[in-house]
Amino acid sequence: MTPDRMHYWHIEHVWAFYILAGLAVAIFVFGLITHVSVWMRGTRRQTIFLFSWQGISNLFLDGLLGRRIFKGDIAAGTMHLFILWGFSGLFAGTVLISADYWLYHFLKGSIYLWYSTCLEILGLMLLFGLAWALIRRYVQRVARLERRIEDLIPVVWLFVVVVSGFLVEGLRLAAQRPEWAEFSFAGYWVSLFWTHSEKARSLYPSLWWIHAILSLGFIASIPFCKLFHVLAAPAGIYLEPQPVQAIPAETRGQDEEVFSFRDMVFLDACTRCGRCVEVCPSTGAGEPFAPRDFIIWSRNNLLKKYHPLKYFTLFSGRDTLTKNNEQLFDARKIWHCTTCRACLEVCPVYVATPEAIQRARTGLVEDGTQIPSLLAHTLEKLYKYNNPWESSKKNRAKWSGDTEITDLVKSEGAEGFCYFVGCTTSLDTRTQDLARSFVSILKHAMIPFGTLGKKEPCCGDIARRVGENGLFEEQMEDCLNLFDRYNIRDIVTSSPHCFNTFKNEYPSYQALKPSEEQVGFQVRHYSQLLNKLVKDGSIRFEHPLNIKVTYHDPCYLGRYNQVFDEPRDVITAIPGVELVEMAHNRASSLCCGGGGGRVWQEDLDAKVKMSEIRIREAGATGAGILITACPLCLIMLEDARKTAGLEDTLRLMDLNELVALALDLKSEEE
Repeated sequence: MTPDRMHYWHIEHVWAFYILAGLAVAIFVFGLITHVSVWMRGTRRQTIFLFSWQGISNLFLDGLLGRRIFKGDIAAGTMHLFILWGFSGLFAGTVLISADYWLYHFLKGSIYLWYSTCLEILGLMLLFGLAWALIRRYVQRVARLERRIEDLIPVVWLFVVVVSGFLVEGLRLAAQRPEWAEFSFAGYWVSLFWTHSEKARSLYPSLWWIHAILSLGFIASIPFCKLFHVLAAPAGIYLEPQPVQAIPAETRGQDEEVFSFRDMVFLDACTRCGRCVEVCPSTGAGEPFAPRDFIIWSRNNLLKKYHPLKYFTLFSGRDTLTKNNEQLFDARKIWHCTTCRACLEVCPVYVATPEAIQRARTGLVEDGTQIPSLLAHTLEKLYKYNNPWESSKKNRAKWSGDTEITDLVKSEGAEGFCYFVGCTTSLDTRTQDLARSFVSILKHAMIPFGTLGKKEPCCGDIARRVGENGLFEEQMEDCLNLFDRYNIRDIVTSSPHCFNTFKNEYPSYQALKPSEEQVGFQVRHYSQLLNKLVKDGSIRFEHPLNIKVTYHDPCYLGRYNQVFDEPRDVITAIPGVELVEMAHNRASSLCCGGGGGRVWQEDLDAKVKMSEIRIREAGATGAGILITACPLCLIMLEDARKTAGLEDTLRLMDLNELVALALDLKSEEE
């Protein structure tokens, strides 16, 4: 007898099944349309996306293979892979059996036997993955995982669907006793519990309907629970490499949403896995902020605002969820974020929380409410005096003292690159030595360069991070006009923040201009230039220092721009210098707490300062010197060194200061 399977065996009123199936699909489609309609309310000019091979690659590696889920948590990656492949395989099997029934009968003979065995394996994979998920959350109680009712119901529901499926199969095999039953090995094991085929036959229809209703109900529920990420996550993974088009502040209407289409997809893709909470420096310092809470708050508010049945939802549980969430997350908490991007580094589905927070800040800035008072005062200084530090423009170039430096404004056509000193390096007393050291190194290597002197504007980074986009665009235009007027095409910055702004923020705005109006230039961070000078022999270290140092990766140099090796290569090129790494380094580096406008805010409610956590980790290495390559990090860590009581055991230096010391350029000053 040829192995085969009779469809709807002993099932009456099959028409009722199709009515229920149609209803389930209709509910599913309505839920999907609900989410997509909310997505479409995002900044509309960002909804056109191009085909991306990188997106396809990410879908395969991160979506199907779970590359980012395995990162740092092999157990979670394995569990998720079992659930993903098990669920996807069973869904594909359901599609195949429907095609076999409606289109062409091909599931017979050896094909049917292989089909049956594969579905058994996939079903057991899914069952094992779901059981593992429940154990991790409720038995092992993994700290980063929440234990809400909405986390429990979908997993238990799907678990019951799979178990009922095996029971239905076992009853059918017990009643039919086919020769090929052992190919459906899991169902065959279940069938052994029924020794009487007639009893199995009588139970089969009832259990089949229970399994069908549970399965159809589960499908209908997907858009209305956290499992919607099975659709939103692939979309977000694919969209991640797509460039986001800049929207000039004056062209965005007051009623236009600050979040982009891509932001909204990312918010729906989040499964609240808690990885972002584990690495968030604000959460780690005991501050009342967690990226996951912000995502939930934002998503619920957007659904409340743009849901097609939003007036109905005022009386539904969704509004209650939103109100409860608002009690847990106040909008003012978004100022705690340092925009360090540690959360994005570990997120399995690329949820760009820092970018979403930046846009949420834009909304608060536009409303003029809930802005920290010191930050509001800083923005006023930034607007009036083009710097966040002083109520004056005249001290911009005083950092150089009596050192002769070419002023590119006065010496048009001068050779060399433009050294963009930056607001903090120019005006903060501690960080001015960074600039002086860099200048002494350049003069020692006889590298031609110049600065913009008193005319140097702010790059706009501060305004951009805190959401003051109108001010950012003004400062960007000031910079571009100055670069164009004095033919500046090669720029080296002191600050990773300036470097990142020039490299990654300006291009999207310049792309909106005609090509003839765009100002082309290249930008480097000083650590990249120092590394080049060391490698081409322009800088030679002849005397060993015999010191042990550790290096702190600035967020905007490391995670934002992948500049990890260049500073380390410079450090290790110095004879006698031993570099030891902190526990958190490179992409997993801990933020100093100065980014995202945090330097210009009042003391926030925290158990311990982020900078103190970082400086103590540096001290634990046994190094005598902590090196960094960012003026904001220098400020934050210098203060922490004092408050942590490490002044006598740990010295803090900028990379330029270390190089100048190794070249004996600082001997007279010390």
